[in-house]
Amino acid sequence: MINTDMININMRNIPFSPPDITDAEIEEVIKVMKSGWITTGPRTKLFEMKIAEYIGTNKAVCLNSATAAMELTLRILGIGVGDEVITSAYTYTATASIIDHVGAKIVLVDTAVDSFEMDYDKLADAITEKTKAIIPIDLAGKMCDYETIYKVIESKKELFKANNKLQKLFDRVIIMTDAAHAFGAEANGMKCGKVADFTCFSFHAVKNLTTAEGGAVVWRDRSGLDDEWLYKQYMLYSLHGQSKDALAKTQKGSWEYDIIYPAYKCNMTDIMAGFGLIQLNRYDDLMSKRKGIIEKYDNALQPLGIQTIVHYSENFFSSGHLYLTRIPGIGVVERNEIIVRMAEAGIVCNVHYKPLPMFTAYQNLGFDIKDYPNAFSMYENEITLPLHTLLSNDDVEYVCENLIKLTKEVI
Repeated sequence: MINTDMININMRNIPFSPPDITDAEIEEVIKVMKSGWITTGPRTKLFEMKIAEYIGTNKAVCLNSATAAMELTLRILGIGVGDEVITSAYTYTATASIIDHVGAKIVLVDTAVDSFEMDYDKLADAITEKTKAIIPIDLAGKMCDYETIYKVIESKKELFKANNKLQKLFDRVIIMTDAAHAFGAEANGMKCGKVADFTCFSFHAVKNLTTAEGGAVVWRDRSGLDDEWLYKQYMLYSLHGQSKDALAKTQKGSWEYDIIYPAYKCNMTDIMAGFGLIQLNRYDDLMSKRKGIIEKYDNALQPLGIQTIVHYSENFFSSGHLYLTRIPGIGVVERNEIIVRMAEAGIVCNVHYKPLPMFTAYQNLGFDIKDYPNAFSMYENEITLPLHTLLSNDDVEYVCENLIKLTKEVI
Protein backbone atom coordinates (compact mmCIF):
# COMPACT_ATOMS: atom_id res chain seq x y z
CA MET A 1 0.00 0.00 0.00
CA ILE A 2 1.01 3.58 -0.60
CA ASN A 3 1.78 5.67 2.46
CA THR A 4 -0.80 8.44 2.17
CA ASP A 5 1.22 10.69 4.49
CA MET A 6 4.40 10.45 2.45
CA ILE A 7 3.96 13.56 0.30
CA ASN A 8 4.73 16.60 2.37
CA ILE A 9 5.85 19.11 -0.22
CA ASN A 10 4.40 22.59 -0.64
CA MET A 11 1.08 21.97 -2.35
CA ARG A 12 0.73 23.17 -5.94
CA ASN A 13 -2.22 23.29 -8.31
CA ILE A 14 -1.16 21.78 -11.62
CA PRO A 15 -4.03 21.24 -14.08
CA PHE A 16 -3.75 18.64 -16.82
CA SER A 17 -3.99 20.74 -19.98
CA PRO A 18 -5.34 24.30 -19.75
CA PRO A 19 -5.39 26.42 -22.92
CA ASP A 20 -2.55 28.91 -23.42
CA ILE A 21 -4.46 32.09 -24.25
CA THR A 22 -2.90 35.53 -24.46
CA ASP A 23 -4.33 39.02 -24.88
CA ALA A 24 -3.72 38.67 -28.63
CA GLU A 25 -6.32 35.87 -28.94
CA ILE A 26 -8.79 37.83 -26.81
CA GLU A 27 -8.32 41.00 -28.86
CA GLU A 28 -8.77 39.09 -32.12
CA VAL A 29 -12.02 37.50 -30.93
CA ILE A 30 -13.28 40.96 -29.90
CA LYS A 31 -12.42 42.26 -33.38
CA VAL A 32 -14.40 39.44 -34.95
CA MET A 33 -17.40 40.11 -32.73
CA LYS A 34 -17.28 43.82 -33.52
CA SER A 35 -16.94 43.14 -37.25
CA GLY A 36 -20.57 42.09 -37.52
CA TRP A 37 -19.56 38.75 -39.08
CA ILE A 38 -19.20 35.93 -36.55
CA THR A 39 -20.14 32.74 -38.42
CA THR A 40 -18.23 31.13 -41.31
CA GLY A 41 -16.69 33.95 -43.31
CA PRO A 42 -13.43 35.69 -44.24
CA ARG A 43 -11.45 34.68 -41.16
CA THR A 44 -12.39 31.02 -41.56
CA LYS A 45 -11.24 31.12 -45.17
CA LEU A 46 -7.98 32.82 -44.12
CA PHE A 47 -7.42 30.22 -41.39
CA GLU A 48 -7.90 27.44 -43.94
CA MET A 49 -5.35 29.08 -46.23
CA LYS A 50 -2.82 29.50 -43.41
CA ILE A 51 -3.21 25.85 -42.31
CA ALA A 52 -2.64 24.66 -45.87
CA GLU A 53 0.45 26.88 -46.12
CA TYR A 54 1.80 25.62 -42.79
CA ILE A 55 1.44 21.97 -43.78
CA GLY A 56 2.21 22.34 -47.48
CA THR A 57 -1.07 21.12 -48.95
CA ASN A 58 -3.17 22.76 -51.64
CA LYS A 59 -6.28 23.01 -49.50
CA ALA A 60 -7.53 22.75 -45.94
CA VAL A 61 -11.09 22.60 -44.68
CA CYS A 62 -11.99 23.94 -41.23
CA LEU A 63 -14.91 22.37 -39.38
CA ASN A 64 -16.27 22.33 -35.84
CA SER A 65 -14.32 19.22 -34.74
CA ALA A 66 -11.93 16.51 -35.81
CA THR A 67 -14.83 14.10 -35.38
CA ALA A 68 -16.80 15.98 -38.05
CA ALA A 69 -13.74 16.08 -40.29
CA MET A 70 -13.37 12.29 -40.08
CA GLU A 71 -17.05 11.51 -40.53
CA LEU A 72 -17.49 13.85 -43.49
CA THR A 73 -14.42 12.34 -45.13
CA LEU A 74 -15.91 8.85 -44.88
CA ARG A 75 -19.21 10.12 -46.26
CA ILE A 76 -17.59 11.96 -49.16
CA LEU A 77 -15.63 8.80 -49.97
CA GLY A 78 -18.93 6.95 -50.16
CA ILE A 79 -18.12 4.56 -47.31
CA GLY A 80 -21.17 3.10 -45.61
CA VAL A 81 -23.34 0.03 -45.13
CA GLY A 82 -21.62 -3.17 -46.23
CA ASP A 83 -18.13 -1.66 -45.91
CA GLU A 84 -15.46 -2.20 -43.25
CA VAL A 85 -13.11 0.37 -41.75
CA ILE A 86 -10.13 -0.68 -39.64
CA THR A 87 -8.72 1.23 -36.69
CA SER A 88 -6.85 0.58 -33.46
CA ALA A 89 -8.42 -0.72 -30.27
CA TYR A 90 -6.20 1.80 -28.45
CA THR A 91 -7.83 5.13 -29.21
CA TYR A 92 -10.55 7.55 -28.17
CA THR A 93 -14.10 6.65 -29.14
CA ALA A 94 -14.35 9.36 -31.83
CA THR A 95 -12.01 7.39 -34.09
CA ALA A 96 -14.37 4.41 -34.15
CA SER A 97 -17.78 5.97 -33.55
CA ILE A 98 -17.69 7.79 -36.90
CA ILE A 99 -17.39 4.40 -38.63
CA ASP A 100 -20.63 3.35 -36.96
CA HIS A 101 -22.25 6.69 -37.83
CA VAL A 102 -21.88 6.05 -41.56
CA GLY A 103 -23.18 2.50 -41.23
CA ALA A 104 -19.91 0.68 -41.86
CA LYS A 105 -18.50 -2.13 -39.72
CA ILE A 106 -15.87 -1.23 -37.13
CA VAL A 107 -12.84 -3.53 -37.27
CA LEU A 108 -10.48 -3.11 -34.32
CA VAL A 109 -6.83 -4.21 -34.38
CA ASP A 110 -4.73 -4.85 -31.29
CA THR A 111 -1.55 -2.86 -30.66
CA ALA A 112 1.85 -4.45 -31.14
CA VAL A 113 3.62 -5.72 -28.03
CA ASP A 114 4.83 -2.78 -25.88
CA SER A 115 3.62 -0.30 -28.49
CA PHE A 116 0.91 2.34 -28.69
CA GLU A 117 0.65 1.69 -32.46
CA MET A 118 -1.49 -1.01 -33.99
CA ASP A 119 0.12 -4.34 -34.85
CA TYR A 120 0.80 -4.02 -38.57
CA ASP A 121 0.88 -7.78 -39.11
CA LYS A 122 -2.60 -7.99 -37.62
CA LEU A 123 -3.62 -5.00 -39.75
CA ALA A 124 -2.72 -6.99 -42.86
CA ASP A 125 -4.76 -9.95 -41.63
CA ALA A 126 -7.78 -7.70 -40.99
CA ILE A 127 -8.03 -6.39 -44.56
CA THR A 128 -10.81 -8.01 -46.60
CA GLU A 129 -12.70 -7.32 -49.83
CA LYS A 130 -15.03 -5.11 -47.76
CA THR A 131 -12.26 -2.91 -46.33
CA LYS A 132 -12.46 0.62 -47.68
CA ALA A 133 -10.33 2.61 -45.22
CA ILE A 134 -7.85 2.39 -42.38
CA ILE A 135 -7.73 5.00 -39.62
CA PRO A 136 -4.29 5.10 -37.95
CA ILE A 137 -3.91 7.23 -34.81
CA ASP A 138 -0.99 9.61 -34.37
CA LEU A 139 -1.21 9.12 -30.62
CA ALA A 140 0.28 11.80 -28.34
CA GLY A 141 1.44 13.71 -31.42
CA LYS A 142 3.81 11.05 -32.78
CA MET A 143 3.22 9.99 -36.37
CA CYS A 144 2.65 6.31 -37.10
CA ASP A 145 4.87 4.10 -39.26
CA TYR A 146 3.23 5.08 -42.55
CA GLU A 147 5.87 3.40 -44.66
CA THR A 148 4.78 0.06 -43.22
CA ILE A 149 1.08 0.93 -43.46
CA TYR A 150 1.42 1.71 -47.17
CA LYS A 151 3.32 -1.54 -47.73
CA VAL A 152 0.53 -3.46 -46.01
CA ILE A 153 -2.09 -1.78 -48.19
CA GLU A 154 -0.16 -2.46 -51.37
CA SER A 155 0.23 -6.13 -50.41
CA LYS A 156 -3.57 -6.39 -50.20
CA LYS A 157 -4.39 -4.20 -53.19
CA GLU A 158 -5.95 -7.05 -55.19
CA LEU A 159 -8.72 -7.35 -52.56
CA PHE A 160 -9.93 -3.76 -52.96
CA LYS A 161 -13.29 -3.26 -54.65
CA ALA A 162 -14.19 0.37 -55.38
CA ASN A 163 -17.82 1.44 -54.96
CA ASN A 164 -17.56 4.76 -56.81
CA LYS A 165 -15.34 6.95 -58.97
CA LEU A 166 -13.54 8.57 -56.02
CA GLN A 167 -12.63 5.21 -54.49
CA LYS A 168 -11.56 4.00 -57.95
CA LEU A 169 -9.18 6.95 -58.16
CA PHE A 170 -7.28 5.50 -55.19
CA ASP A 171 -7.82 1.88 -56.29
CA ARG A 172 -6.72 0.62 -52.86
CA VAL A 173 -7.64 0.92 -49.21
CA ILE A 174 -7.64 4.62 -48.26
CA ILE A 175 -5.67 5.94 -45.27
CA MET A 176 -7.50 8.57 -43.23
CA THR A 177 -5.48 9.48 -40.16
CA ASP A 178 -6.86 10.57 -36.82
CA ALA A 179 -4.22 13.22 -36.20
CA ALA A 180 -6.20 14.97 -33.47
CA HIS A 181 -2.98 15.14 -31.42
CA ALA A 182 -0.44 15.69 -34.18
CA PHE A 183 -0.75 19.10 -35.80
CA GLY A 184 2.83 20.20 -36.55
CA ALA A 185 4.43 16.76 -36.18
CA GLU A 186 6.92 15.56 -38.79
CA ALA A 187 8.53 12.29 -39.88
CA ASN A 188 11.17 11.66 -42.53
CA GLY A 189 10.99 15.29 -43.61
CA MET A 190 7.21 15.20 -44.19
CA LYS A 191 4.76 17.18 -42.08
CA CYS A 192 1.72 15.45 -40.66
CA GLY A 193 -0.96 16.07 -43.28
CA LYS A 194 1.22 15.25 -46.28
CA VAL A 195 1.64 11.52 -45.66
CA ALA A 196 -1.78 9.92 -45.24
CA ASP A 197 -4.40 10.27 -48.00
CA PHE A 198 -6.55 12.34 -45.64
CA THR A 199 -5.50 13.78 -42.27
CA CYS A 200 -7.88 15.15 -39.66
CA PHE A 201 -6.80 17.53 -36.88
CA SER A 202 -8.45 18.68 -33.66
CA PHE A 203 -8.38 22.20 -32.24
CA HIS A 204 -10.30 21.27 -29.08
CA ALA A 205 -9.64 23.19 -25.87
CA VAL A 206 -6.95 20.76 -24.64
CA LYS A 207 -5.03 20.61 -27.93
CA ASN A 208 -1.70 22.31 -28.65
CA LEU A 209 -3.42 24.73 -31.01
CA THR A 210 -6.95 25.50 -29.90
CA THR A 211 -9.99 27.29 -31.27
CA ALA A 212 -12.02 26.17 -28.19
CA GLU A 213 -13.77 23.61 -30.39
CA GLY A 214 -12.79 22.95 -33.96
CA GLY A 215 -10.95 20.77 -36.42
CA ALA A 216 -9.60 20.57 -39.94
CA VAL A 217 -8.96 18.11 -42.73
CA VAL A 218 -6.27 18.16 -45.41
CA TRP A 219 -5.38 15.71 -48.17
CA ARG A 220 -2.40 14.69 -50.28
CA ASP A 221 -2.01 15.73 -53.90
CA ARG A 222 -3.16 12.92 -56.15
CA SER A 223 -3.32 12.76 -59.92
CA GLY A 224 -6.93 13.05 -61.01
CA LEU A 225 -8.16 14.42 -57.69
CA ASP A 226 -9.85 17.80 -58.20
CA ASP A 227 -9.03 19.88 -55.11
CA GLU A 228 -11.72 22.48 -55.84
CA TRP A 229 -14.39 19.82 -56.29
CA LEU A 230 -13.34 18.04 -53.09
CA TYR A 231 -13.28 21.30 -51.13
CA LYS A 232 -16.80 22.07 -52.35
CA GLN A 233 -17.99 18.64 -51.15
CA TYR A 234 -16.83 19.45 -47.63
CA MET A 235 -18.58 22.82 -47.81
CA LEU A 236 -21.82 21.17 -48.96
CA TYR A 237 -21.68 18.39 -46.38
CA SER A 238 -20.91 20.81 -43.53
CA LEU A 239 -23.65 23.35 -44.38
CA HIS A 240 -26.81 21.27 -44.90
CA GLY A 241 -25.97 20.54 -48.54
CA GLN A 242 -26.64 24.19 -49.29
CA SER A 243 -25.23 25.49 -52.55
CA LYS A 244 -24.24 28.88 -51.05
CA ASP A 245 -22.74 29.70 -47.68
CA ALA A 246 -24.02 32.58 -45.58
CA LEU A 247 -21.35 34.98 -46.87
CA ALA A 248 -22.21 34.30 -50.52
CA LYS A 249 -25.91 34.84 -49.80
CA THR A 250 -25.24 38.37 -48.52
CA GLN A 251 -24.18 39.55 -51.96
CA LYS A 252 -26.77 41.81 -53.63
CA GLY A 253 -29.60 39.79 -55.12
CA SER A 254 -27.96 36.49 -54.14
CA TRP A 255 -30.42 35.22 -51.56
CA GLU A 256 -31.50 32.19 -53.56
CA TYR A 257 -29.81 28.84 -53.10
CA ASP A 258 -30.35 25.14 -53.66
CA ILE A 259 -30.11 22.14 -51.32
CA ILE A 260 -28.08 19.57 -53.22
CA TYR A 261 -28.71 16.82 -50.66
CA PRO A 262 -29.83 16.67 -47.01
CA ALA A 263 -26.49 17.03 -45.26
CA TYR A 264 -25.07 18.17 -41.92
CA LYS A 265 -24.19 21.26 -39.88
CA CYS A 266 -20.59 21.29 -38.67
CA ASN A 267 -18.93 24.45 -40.02
CA MET A 268 -16.31 26.50 -38.20
CA THR A 269 -17.16 30.07 -37.20
CA ASP A 270 -15.08 33.20 -37.70
CA ILE A 271 -14.89 33.59 -33.91
CA MET A 272 -13.15 30.21 -33.71
CA ALA A 273 -11.00 30.94 -36.76
CA GLY A 274 -9.86 34.30 -35.38
CA PHE A 275 -8.78 32.55 -32.20
CA GLY A 276 -6.97 29.94 -34.31
CA LEU A 277 -5.14 32.47 -36.48
CA ILE A 278 -3.40 33.92 -33.43
CA GLN A 279 -2.64 30.46 -32.07
CA LEU A 280 -1.11 29.49 -35.41
CA ASN A 281 1.11 32.59 -35.37
CA ARG A 282 2.41 31.44 -31.95
CA TYR A 283 2.58 27.76 -32.77
CA ASP A 284 6.28 27.22 -33.43
CA ASP A 285 7.08 28.82 -30.08
CA LEU A 286 4.44 26.69 -28.33
CA MET A 287 5.95 23.55 -29.90
CA SER A 288 9.42 24.58 -28.73
CA LYS A 289 8.18 25.06 -25.16
CA ARG A 290 6.59 21.62 -25.20
CA LYS A 291 9.82 20.08 -26.37
CA GLY A 292 11.69 21.66 -23.46
CA ILE A 293 9.18 20.27 -20.97
CA ILE A 294 9.34 16.80 -22.51
CA GLU A 295 13.13 16.79 -22.30
CA LYS A 296 12.94 17.70 -18.60
CA TYR A 297 10.50 14.86 -17.98
CA ASP A 298 12.67 12.42 -19.96
CA ASN A 299 15.83 13.35 -18.08
CA ALA A 300 14.15 12.90 -14.70
CA LEU A 301 12.11 9.75 -15.33
CA GLN A 302 13.77 7.56 -17.94
CA PRO A 303 16.94 6.82 -15.91
CA LEU A 304 14.69 5.42 -13.17
CA GLY A 305 13.07 2.86 -15.46
CA ILE A 306 9.79 4.69 -16.00
CA GLN A 307 8.87 4.04 -19.63
CA THR A 308 7.86 7.01 -21.77
CA ILE A 309 6.71 7.49 -25.33
CA VAL A 310 9.58 8.68 -27.56
CA HIS A 311 8.74 12.08 -29.01
CA TYR A 312 11.96 12.94 -30.84
CA SER A 313 14.62 11.18 -32.89
CA GLU A 314 16.81 11.86 -35.93
CA ASN A 315 13.95 10.90 -38.27
CA PHE A 316 10.91 12.40 -36.60
CA PHE A 317 9.63 14.90 -34.12
CA SER A 318 6.29 14.85 -32.39
CA SER A 319 3.89 17.70 -31.76
CA GLY A 320 4.49 16.91 -28.07
CA HIS A 321 0.80 16.77 -27.27
CA LEU A 322 0.76 14.16 -24.46
CA TYR A 323 3.38 12.77 -22.11
CA LEU A 324 2.57 9.07 -21.75
CA THR A 325 4.37 7.05 -19.09
CA ARG A 326 4.20 3.38 -18.12
CA ILE A 327 5.12 2.21 -14.63
CA PRO A 328 6.71 -1.27 -14.80
CA GLY A 329 5.42 -3.89 -12.42
CA ILE A 330 2.04 -2.40 -11.55
CA GLY A 331 -1.55 -3.07 -12.59
CA VAL A 332 -4.76 -1.09 -12.85
CA VAL A 333 -5.37 -0.87 -9.08
CA GLU A 334 -1.90 0.51 -8.29
CA ARG A 335 -1.98 2.82 -11.31
CA ASN A 336 -5.32 4.30 -10.27
CA GLU A 337 -4.09 4.76 -6.71
CA ILE A 338 -1.06 6.68 -7.95
CA ILE A 339 -3.35 8.97 -9.96
CA VAL A 340 -5.49 9.62 -6.89
CA ARG A 341 -2.42 10.38 -4.76
CA MET A 342 -1.05 12.69 -7.47
CA ALA A 343 -4.38 14.54 -7.41
CA GLU A 344 -4.12 14.86 -3.64
CA ALA A 345 -0.77 16.55 -4.22
CA GLY A 346 -2.46 18.99 -6.61
CA ILE A 347 -1.37 17.26 -9.83
CA VAL A 348 -4.03 16.25 -12.35
CA CYS A 349 -3.06 13.19 -14.39
CA ASN A 350 -4.99 11.18 -16.96
CA VAL A 351 -4.97 7.86 -18.83
CA HIS A 352 -4.63 7.61 -22.63
CA TYR A 353 -6.44 5.40 -23.38
CA LYS A 354 -8.84 2.89 -21.98
CA PRO A 355 -9.10 0.46 -24.93
CA LEU A 356 -12.42 0.63 -26.76
CA PRO A 357 -13.43 -3.01 -26.06
CA MET A 358 -13.60 -2.14 -22.35
CA PHE A 359 -16.53 0.25 -22.89
CA THR A 360 -20.18 -0.77 -22.86
CA ALA A 361 -20.89 0.65 -26.31
CA TYR A 362 -18.23 -1.50 -27.94
CA GLN A 363 -19.02 -4.56 -25.86
CA ASN A 364 -22.57 -4.23 -27.19
CA LEU A 365 -21.08 -4.35 -30.69
CA GLY A 366 -19.42 -7.67 -29.84
CA PHE A 367 -15.90 -6.59 -28.88
CA ASP A 368 -14.10 -8.29 -25.97
CA ILE A 369 -10.93 -6.95 -24.36
CA LYS A 370 -9.62 -10.52 -24.10
CA ASP A 371 -9.04 -10.35 -27.86
CA TYR A 372 -6.78 -7.30 -27.42
CA PRO A 373 -4.22 -8.31 -24.79
CA ASN A 374 -1.48 -5.96 -25.96
CA ALA A 375 -3.78 -2.94 -25.82
CA PHE A 376 -4.82 -3.90 -22.28
CA SER A 377 -1.16 -4.30 -21.29
CA MET A 378 -0.40 -0.78 -22.53
CA TYR A 379 -3.40 0.59 -20.64
CA GLU A 380 -3.08 -1.08 -17.25
CA ASN A 381 0.06 0.78 -16.13
CA GLU A 382 -0.21 3.97 -18.24
CA ILE A 383 -0.27 7.42 -16.61
CA THR A 384 -0.37 10.63 -18.65
CA LEU A 385 1.36 13.52 -16.91
CA PRO A 386 0.42 17.20 -17.29
CA LEU A 387 1.99 18.67 -20.42
CA HIS A 388 1.19 22.22 -21.42
CA THR A 389 2.98 25.49 -22.10
CA LEU A 390 1.94 27.10 -18.82
CA LEU A 391 4.07 24.66 -16.80
CA SER A 392 7.11 26.15 -15.08
CA ASN A 393 10.38 24.31 -14.49
CA ASP A 394 9.43 24.08 -10.82
CA ASP A 395 6.09 22.55 -11.79
CA VAL A 396 7.81 19.85 -13.84
CA GLU A 397 10.19 19.08 -10.99
CA TYR A 398 7.25 18.87 -8.58
CA VAL A 399 5.39 16.43 -10.83
CA CYS A 400 8.49 14.26 -11.20
CA GLU A 401 9.26 14.26 -7.46
CA ASN A 402 5.77 13.10 -6.60
CA LEU A 403 5.56 10.48 -9.33
CA ILE A 404 8.96 9.05 -8.41
CA LYS A 405 8.09 8.82 -4.71
CA LEU A 406 4.73 7.18 -5.38
CA THR A 407 6.23 4.78 -7.91
CA LYS A 408 8.85 3.61 -5.43
CA GLU A 409 6.09 2.85 -2.94
CA VAL A 410 4.22 0.48 -5.25
CA ILE A 411 7.01 -1.31 -7.12
